[in-house]
Amino acid sequence: MHPDETLRRLWDLAGLPPEALGFARLTGAEPALPSSFAVGTAAQASIAAAALAACELGHLRGAPRQQVTVDMLHAALECTAWFSLDGRVPPQWDPFSGLYRCADGWVRVHANFAHHRDGALRLMGLDPSTAQRADAETAMSRWKAIDFETAAADAGVVATALRRFDEWDATPQGRAIAAQPLFTLERIGDAPPRKLPPIDESLPPLAGLRVLDLTRVLAGPVGCRALAAFGADVMLVNAPHLPNIEAIADTSRGKLSAHLELNSDAGRATLAGLLTDAHVFVQGYRPGGLAQRGFGAAQNAQRRPGIVHVSLSAYGTEGPWAPRRGFDSLVQTAMGFNHAEGEAAGEGRPRALPMQILDEATGYLIAMGAAAALWRQQREGGSWLVQVSLAQTGQWLRGLGRLSNGFEVPRPDIEPWLESAASGFGELRSMRLSAQLARTPVAWRRPSMPPGTHPPRWP
Repeated sequence: MHPDETLRRLWDLAGLPPEALGFARLTGAEPALPSSFAVGTAAQASIAAAALAACELGHLRGAPRQQVTVDMLHAALECTAWFSLDGRVPPQWDPFSGLYRCADGWVRVHANFAHHRDGALRLMGLDPSTAQRADAETAMSRWKAIDFETAAADAGVVATALRRFDEWDATPQGRAIAAQPLFTLERIGDAPPRKLPPIDESLPPLAGLRVLDLTRVLAGPVGCRALAAFGADVMLVNAPHLPNIEAIADTSRGKLSAHLELNSDAGRATLAGLLTDAHVFVQGYRPGGLAQRGFGAAQNAQRRPGIVHVSLSAYGTEGPWAPRRGFDSLVQTAMGFNHAEGEAAGEGRPRALPMQILDEATGYLIAMGAAAALWRQQREGGSWLVQVSLAQTGQWLRGLGRLSNGFEVPRPDIEPWLESAASGFGELRSMRLSAQLARTPVAWRRPSMPPGTHPPRWP
């Protein structure tokens, strides 16, 4: 599908005015990175949709519309999420993460968090303190793929069996995902339009807006980082006891970063106070996790009428897998992408997509959905729920079509697309934003800082 048409369909699904599409300029063409899938189109269209929606909200607040330009190669490289700290490139994967050959197929294990790694190793019958990757491979060779996937889900371990597209389509979860739209914007309560501070042509489109970011890996942090780049005050809220991966250095650009313990009365009271002055609440915890603490969508709408609540999940809200934890790499494997990509490459084994495009595109759909829901709130009133999932984004990516020449393009040099900045983690070298706004250039006003650096209060 052509990128312009892809963007138009995203725009129509969000219910935004069609005349704004005349201010979008998409350059470049597929293939952008080596893949049989239209990953460049997915990156470019989702990034452009987020930027254009932010600008349309800015227009509603009093600023003239402005041109949004996104180059496909730049967008695709941005979605590789490459970064370094003080010249060191952190490893993307734990040694135990990845594909394992089983007795009748393959399983992918996600082990970047220690508790997930240790849980998977124990399920294999191994001692996490002494096990080596070779031990895990031997242990996995005795399992049937679906048996391990089922046992992992029962044990709270994150692992999925490799499927072909037709096998995924035949599952109850595959059918549930196919029946859902890419994302949903739903009015969930009555409220008058909340007056937003007006802006003029000199201010970024989301200036003066406040976003609570209760997300961890990777789509949610990317979406909230985009909202910060478009001018919003974004506060990342972490629990002090939860582990983080090094990618937080890259995804925290532009954000305040505070600690709150939501298992305590004091922590919940502080979050409730922050919510009172927030415009957007973004959460990516396991389904129902925040509702148990009093911050589900309906609870937030009652506490702060007019709120936009954005909810991220791995496998959507329908079907038997709706409660399951998941990550981009696992969703790729479960849905059929790894099998299809390996088959197209002729390598004789499964192959991952060239970046975590389900995470990245979903992140920008979070940013688009938040801006679109705020736009709707200004015109119609109400509180709003935006729902996205990695699996729904995967279904959308599959619908963009396949590329017969996708592996003919070489992996490009990333150096021209990088920028450097001081951060609380060290010298951060990372990808520049590919969305270019004609009048108010995108920028992060705050450096990336470690969790807990800032007090939990709005500036």
